[in-house]
Amino acid sequence: MTAVRFHHVSLSVADLAAQEAWYGDAFGLTEVEERIEMPEAGVRTAVLSDAAGLRVEFVERSGSSPVAHADPFAATSAQTFTHLALQVPDLDAAFARLTAECGAGAVSPPAPGATEGMRYAYVTDPEGNLLELIETARG
Repeated sequence: MTAVRFHHVSLSVADLAAQEAWYGDAFGLTEVEERIEMPEAGVRTAVLSDAAGLRVEFVERSGSSPVAHADPFAATSAQTFTHLALQVPDLDAAFARLTAECGAGAVSPPAPGATEGMRYAYVTDPEGNLLELIETARG
């Protein structure tokens, strides 16, 4: 068997255009790899990527309802994916920019992680989806 690699994560959103714009500004996800419209199902999708190969699929379905978690521990009360973790080169700068300039909600400020040299913080996107920002000693 060949090596398995991560391809993308899919995120259900209420406003596809708004989330595309936010993730483009916040994380540089500006390359549209795929766009699908299925009017009979009330679904529109877009797969966005950045120059380094990070891919996120956004799926808008009319009538969908949000799932909100106050923090990463509350998210584990349901057996599902709990957050999107993104590695950033400078955690303090990323946290400050996202919360001050991009409208991300602050959940937990930068703090030391369990692994030596690793730090993390949590924010939410404009629709309340939980994002973990990770900085490692290796960059």
